[in-house]
Amino acid sequence: MDKKQRIGKYIKSSVIGGESYNTYIPKPLPPNPPLNLDTLYPLVDEANTAIGRLDGMSMFLPDSQLFIYMYIRKEAVLSSQIEGTQSSLSDLLLFERSETLGIPIDDVKEVSCYVSAMNYGLRRIKELPISLRLIKEIHAQLMNNARGGTKQPGEFRTSQNWIGGSRPGNARFVPPPPEEIMSCLGDFEKFLHDKEIKLPILIKVALAHVQFETIHPFLDGNGRLGRLLITFILCAEGVLNQPLLYLSLYLKSNREDYYNHLQSVRETGDWEAWVQFFLKGVIETSNQATRTAQLIIALCESDRKKIEQSSKSAAILTTHAYLQQHPVLTTTIFKEDSELSLPTILRSLSALEELGIVKEITGKKRHKIFVYYQYLNLLQEGLTPL
Repeated sequence: MDKKQRIGKYIKSSVIGGESYNTYIPKPLPPNPPLNLDTLYPLVDEANTAIGRLDGMSMFLPDSQLFIYMYIRKEAVLSSQIEGTQSSLSDLLLFERSETLGIPIDDVKEVSCYVSAMNYGLRRIKELPISLRLIKEIHAQLMNNARGGTKQPGEFRTSQNWIGGSRPGNARFVPPPPEEIMSCLGDFEKFLHDKEIKLPILIKVALAHVQFETIHPFLDGNGRLGRLLITFILCAEGVLNQPLLYLSLYLKSNREDYYNHLQSVRETGDWEAWVQFFLKGVIETSNQATRTAQLIIALCESDRKKIEQSSKSAAILTTHAYLQQHPVLTTTIFKEDSELSLPTILRSLSALEELGIVKEITGKKRHKIFVYYQYLNLLQEGLTPL
């Protein structure tokens, strides 16, 4: 097999500042010569088993929607960190509860927009197939912030962009020129819906991700949107019943390998190496998410029993249940959300603090903020900014 036949073509583009440069136009998917599936099927089987275990795990969660709520936010933080933001999960949760505490506001708004884009996309794929129209709609949600407002939110780019370097002439990679984008995207959309292509969905998603990143159709947000598309396609195709699989932790932990694989596909046509890397990420991420779900179930059950053994107060159990959805809790907003009085809330939180379940983090007498720290620690694995 000559993998170099899969490599796209380079077009010499117009001079910018006295310097010409080459743009890359990928060949349409699927790769030709076809993938050597014999080397990939064992990993596909292992990945499908890991996803099935994760998907089934959601049935044992006390409230799967709470887990999904928090996991989407973890993914938003991780995916945004790959792009250089410095926000933490705690920052995002405080921001969503209208508390700032010196948070880098532009960073956390960017992460919050990722959450909005994720939730918007998950709603829309129930109504529309994944299409260029839907991708543009999701991009508009993703870029709905101060940084993204000048980057043509919801519109495919009309100017040249590049990856790495200070200009196209010294960039690591220069995507297709704007006049070629719609042709490339048309082929991309056709690939997503071509029923004649008999490939396992996981492999199809792996191919689609690289192709989207190679086309780089927007001025900004391509990396984040490309990672969102992985989950959207898996949900739309029925591989996932619940949106629980997110690869950003794996891609962040293997950041250089990730970028090297993307570039290697373009330079050598070695799609197999990328698909192997991707499938290993699906396996690792699914197993890690399953372990996290198991640990959260065990923690919440253990803490509930601890509460029941130490107190007869229903208010404490109500507060503990609320903490599972809001592990960073502000007394002011909890009072607005519940039917409990402020004195009852404070007594309940004080009891939970004595049991070692929560910690107060402000040291203030008023407007206190409590953290369900063990719960949050389980979700925050891998969330140290780059």
